Amino acid sequence: MGRGLLGATTLLCLLSVLQAFAIEKKGDVFKKLACPAFLMFENVAYLADMTFELPCKCKPKEASSVVWYFQKNLHSHETTVLTDFNGTVVVDSSHVRSGSDLLERFSIRMFSLIVFQAQVRDSGHYLCGSREGNFFYGYDVDVQPTGQITVAFLDSDQHVQDDYTAEQFRLFTTFWDWGGCDRCGVRGEQRRIGLCFVRSAQLSPRYRTSLPNVTSCGSRAVPARFPHLIRLRSPEVAIRSCLAPCPQKEAPGEGVASVSNIVYKLGEKPDVPRVPMQYHNQPSRSSLVIVCPGARPEHAVAWDKGSVRLYRSQYLIGVGKGMRVFIDHGNHLHIVRLRRSDRGTYFCWREGEIVAGFRLSITFPVRRRRGPVDPESLFVMRAVGIGFGIITSIFCLAHLGRCSCRKPARV
Repeated sequence: MGRGLLGATTLLCLLSVLQAFAIEKKGDVFKKLACPAFLMFENVAYLADMTFELPCKCKPKEASSVVWYFQKNLHSHETTVLTDFNGTVVVDSSHVRSGSDLLERFSIRMFSLIVFQAQVRDSGHYLCGSREGNFFYGYDVDVQPTGQITVAFLDSDQHVQDDYTAEQFRLFTTFWDWGGCDRCGVRGEQRRIGLCFVRSAQLSPRYRTSLPNVTSCGSRAVPARFPHLIRLRSPEVAIRSCLAPCPQKEAPGEGVASVSNIVYKLGEKPDVPRVPMQYHNQPSRSSLVIVCPGARPEHAVAWDKGSVRLYRSQYLIGVGKGMRVFIDHGNHLHIVRLRRSDRGTYFCWREGEIVAGFRLSITFPVRRRRGPVDPESLFVMRAVGIGFGIITSIFCLAHLGRCSCRKPARV
């Protein structure tokens, strides 16, 4: 009994020591990573409309807070200070619009800078430092556009872009890992995002890259005399079909099963997803953009209209000309010039699970009728008009006949 108690006490003491060591190690991360004496910039690349995080990887131990600075070009006199000097800026990503200014789309949390729905104009230098202007760490951020993105549907035997070779550089695509299947239990799709990268021996040595002589196409490490590389090679997306099983859910109890059978017998649809429902009432001929709640451009997102699957192979933007209903690269569903056939319930999948529904109704303006326009009314009006004209003509002829028959009076 005593040996067991002594063993348990020893084990608890050992666990306490390990926990204290882990806390000390986590708090001492900035002491082990010394800031470079010569400031360099780490190259990172993202696709437009994505949300990214830049951690301040080093800082002096006496610094309890950091200030982030943004410069479009190095040594530029135009510098944007990304801080409120009172701690952090809390941003609700669900209320952020892609067209907002950078100051409205950032947040500082635990020394890290978070930029929501990044735009191409956000590309540049981001520096972590103090409010006195001392810089600790720097990033070279390249946000690549989606306007001319290249899409390859692998199920249709389409292929990704070949490498582009020039005299002083070579362009190629660096692909991220395949994303998850956007649906479960039915055929879905998965994406693989690829960004433009360049290999050259003439890159600026002040920029830190993951591979020697390799950086993203929009990096400031690329010499200014090089052409605009992003015009020579655009980002690309590869899409293929997938099939993933749905996660197992607990079977309903006996009472729930009985209620389900009763509902089914009453004619209700038992397979309608039980998800939060939003209601939209839009006027006809207007345009609508539906956003999947909690989804970001890098997430696996799918859209259904009722039981109809809106696959990207048919509804991705750019697949056809003059598309009225399409999905953009930010996973938003667009409906242009709403018509009566667009009414219905749209469901949104996120990471293989249905998370929301949108019930869309279309309203039409009430037009004032200027007069009867049906064929029967027109026929009646025409007949009445002709009859009135004939009667008037007969009356006039009879009156003229009587006047011509009268003899002139003698004086």
